[in-house]
Amino acid sequence: MATNNDIEKRLWAAADQLWANSNLRPSEFSTPVLGLIFLRYADHKFAQAEATLTRKAKAGQGRRRVGKVDFHPYRVRELSR
Repeated sequence: MATNNDIEKRLWAAADQLWANSNLRPSEFSTPVLGLIFLRYADHKFAQAEATLTRKAKAGQGRRRVGKVDFHPYRVRELSR
């Protein structure tokens, strides 16, 4: 799996290529760049969730019962445990 630093370098390289090889004006450039920033954010959040799940699996927490708290937003769930 690529590290965050590798992904960041690839995203910036893609933005540089887009800037150099397109006829976009600076005011139009924000839309694709914001997409790249969102992809970076999504990758970061996925990596955090994956680490949390891996840590819990290694801790030996097996199956558990589904309860009311499982239908709350993530932060509420974490605070109630």
